[in-house]
Formats: sequence, C-alpha cells, structure tokens
Amino acid sequence: MPIYVAPLPAGSIPKALHSCDGERDERCEMKIRLMILVAVALVAAVGCDRQESATRRRADGGPLKPCTLAGIGEELLCGKLTVFENRERRTGRTIDLNVVVLPALDLGQTEAPLFELAGGPGQAATGAADFYTGPGKEYRRHRDVVLVDQRGTGGSNPLSAPETTKSPQDYLSEMYPVDYVNRMRAALEPSADLTQYTTAIAMDDLDDVRAWLGYDRINLIGISYGTRAALVYIRQHPDRVRSAILMGVAPTYLKMPLHHARAAKRALDLLLAECTADTACHQAFPEIDREWDELLARLGREPARVEYSPPANSAPVTVQIQRDIFAEKIRTLLYSPAGAAKVPLLVHSAANGDFGPFLKETMQDRFGSLADGMYLSVTCAEDVPFIDQAEAAQANAGNPFGNYRVEQQTRACGLWPRGTIPDGYHEPVSADVPVLIVSGKLDPVSPPERGEEVARQLPNSRHIVITHGAHILDGLTNVECIDDLMLEFLAKGHARDLDTKCVERIEQPPFVTTPAK
Repeated sequence: MPIYVAPLPAGSIPKALHSCDGERDERCEMKIRLMILVAVALVAAVGCDRQESATRRRADGGPLKPCTLAGIGEELLCGKLTVFENRERRTGRTIDLNVVVLPALDLGQTEAPLFELAGGPGQAATGAADFYTGPGKEYRRHRDVVLVDQRGTGGSNPLSAPETTKSPQDYLSEMYPVDYVNRMRAALEPSADLTQYTTAIAMDDLDDVRAWLGYDRINLIGISYGTRAALVYIRQHPDRVRSAILMGVAPTYLKMPLHHARAAKRALDLLLAECTADTACHQAFPEIDREWDELLARLGREPARVEYSPPANSAPVTVQIQRDIFAEKIRTLLYSPAGAAKVPLLVHSAANGDFGPFLKETMQDRFGSLADGMYLSVTCAEDVPFIDQAEAAQANAGNPFGNYRVEQQTRACGLWPRGTIPDGYHEPVSADVPVLIVSGKLDPVSPPERGEEVARQLPNSRHIVITHGAHILDGLTNVECIDDLMLEFLAKGHARDLDTKCVERIEQPPFVTTPAK
C-alpha cells in the first residue's frame, strides 16, 4: 500500500530529528523527510505485524491450530482452553473449553471479533460454524468470528444423556420422565459437578477465552438463551464489550418456564387470526378456533391412540397422544414461521381424526442436539426454584398450554443438584453498551415485551420488531434485511441511525393448506 507524506508545515519538524547541526538547507530538509518516511513506514509495519501476528500466533505455535470440521471444506482454527470446573476453588477437576475461530476474510481491516452465544440452554455454539462459512460469511469480512462451546455443551464436557435409540412413542413422552432424569444424573455425576454449570460461571469462562486469544474488546450476538448469557457477560465484564446483538430476549429475571404458556397462547391467537384473515387459510380451515378448542378438550378426556408407520418400511405401531404433549408439540412448532405456517393444517387434520400430518412433524428432535443436563443445571439454579407454584397454577389455569412445562421442570429440578447464583442475579442488566435488540411479533416464548423491558435498562439500545417473525426467522422472505442491519450495526458500533425500512418488506411464508405427500 503506497504511503503519502504530506508537505511539512514550517516549524513542524520535531527537534529530536534535527541532525544537521543547525543547518536548515535543502539537503538537510530532505534528510529529515526521509527519516520521517522511514518512521511512518515502521509504524505501518508494526501495525501490520500486530494484525498478522495475531493470526500467526493462533495458527503457528499459539493457542489455536488449523483444523477442519465435518461438512465444512474451509480450514478454520481450533483449540482448547483449560479452566477449573469449580472456578471459585480453583482446584480439582478441569474442563477443556472447545473453541473455534473463523478468521476474518480481510486481514488488513480486522475489527473487534464477534462471539456468538448459543441458545437452549444446551446448544453448542460451534454448531453455527456452517453458517459463518456459508450464508453468514459476510460477518467475517472485517472480523474474526469466535465460537465457544459453553461448559456443558458440544465439545466442552457436554452434560448430555447417554444416547439411546428412540421408539416412536418416545417422541410423544413427557419432557422429563423421572427415570430419564435419574439415569442422566447417574451417568453424568462421575465426570461433572452438576452445580458448576450456571450462566455466571460460564461467562467468566468466556472472558478467559477472550483474554487467551488476545482480544481487548468483543462484539456479542446472543440468540434465545444466548441473550441471557450475553446480558450476564455485559454485567460481569462491561469494559470488554464493544457492542451486542440480542435476538429473542430471555432476561435474567424471566423465571423460565413460568411465562411459556401465556406467551405461546398470545402467539397462537395471533397466528389463528392471521389464518382467518388469509383467504386461502380461511377457506381451508373456516372453523380453526373451534377445532383447536374441541380437539384439546377431547384429548383431555381421553388420549388418542393412532397407528403410525415409521420410515424405512418399519412395521406400523400404535402410539398414544396425550393432550398436554400434543399442545407442547404445537407450541414448539410456533418457534419458526415455517413451522407456524403448518399449525392450522395439523390442528384441522387432527380435529377430524387424522393425526398423520402431526406425527410426521413431531417424530423428530426439532432443536437438534441439546445437552439436557446443561439445560437442567442452568434452569434448576436460575429459574425454577424462584417460581411460586401457586402463582404459576393460577396464571396458567384455562390456558390451552396449561401448566405442563412448569410442572415437568419443577419435578425434574427436584431430582437435580442445584447450583448457586450471584446476589442480585435476577436484577435487570443495565449498561451503556450499544445494543441492537430484535424481537419477532409472533414469538411464542420471548415476545416483544421482553425486548421492550430489556431496552428500557439499556440507554444505548434500539429495539426492532419483525411483524411476521417468531423466535427464529426460518421461512421468512427478504430476511437478509436483518443481516444487513446487523452488519451495519457492527460496523458503526451503534444503532442510532440504522435505516430499518427494509423490515417492513419481510414476508411470512404462505400457510400450508394441504398435507405433504
């Protein structure tokens, strides 16, 4: 890159560079200019070395080594940072935190890195590597993207139940059967202190990773539970945060799953109202509200027994569908616009005795590989113990989704070791960090009111609501608008003058009115 040295104004040459014994002739002036040129070049070279040395340090004898991940052709950088499982005692068992760095594409213009915090709790952040090597590659144009599997997930001592082969009925069982929780605890306790996997502890791990990699300040992006993790990191390490993006906010005071039923009912009511207003959906399902109510009432009186033919030409089996489990499966479909678009069809078909479309959608793990033990270690320390059971029963009475999740998780937490949380943990997080908050109007678990609450505590924040958005954005069209806004926010480091008009052009997928063949 050429270096341009402007003419020096009179009297601007530092005395330290005067080496002409008081002579200010043309030859001396040229000598001084040459010295300045060399100095500028050295400064530029030092700057380049700092950027390049960060990459060399990671790839050549440093903490990270070149690596490849399954299904990704690009070479990345991987490493393990060892931390104490019990950070307070700093003795005993250790955890190797799994770290993947996706290097900036333009090494000459590196900016503060982006750390992604995954949802769940229980999802592995490194699972997002395929996004950042594919459709999300632009996030790496000027910055590294850092993916750290939070302790208890992915490659960081995962608190996952032993793998078993699921039967069709297993996909329709309770969320946390007693024997499942007991078996999982017994399998995990020999290799983990289950009280040491809370969010506050994990966010101190994350700051260790930041320091280990040599970053001064970082950008955060949190999705779902990852927003809580990001907020906790902001509270514990505010000076290390350049900016943060929060999508589908789960504040520290949420007491999950106390409000799940209320948020889901709101989302379903909005969805069914949209179906009624949509010509094709209304023509296909003109009495969808009545069918939903009557179907739940019928399943409440007696579970449905349905013949199901598993894939791969397996022999048909009879499965039982209980009311609360049917409602919970419908609730999880509301997490994405693509899933929500199928809900009226599934409800209508089941109300008319055909559970085939419903079973086709539910005989799968919708949230991929989730470390259930990690989920319990977090929620059994931070949420469930603080739920007033009488308040929950009253608040969820008459709700179509009922008190199912509260009851399931309360019972499971009675069987699980409980960690401790810092004093004031449930207080709203307040900081002057620039924050971009994104909510989906149809989110069945973190509705826009959560985003509004968090925004009020963050004076340097901006809240954007996607009219047709849910908890995730799968299925929406023109959704690249959100990526553009996030990239602009990251580049500027603030959200004050973001042009959000493109959000109005985001469209929902059409309702599915006929079963897939």
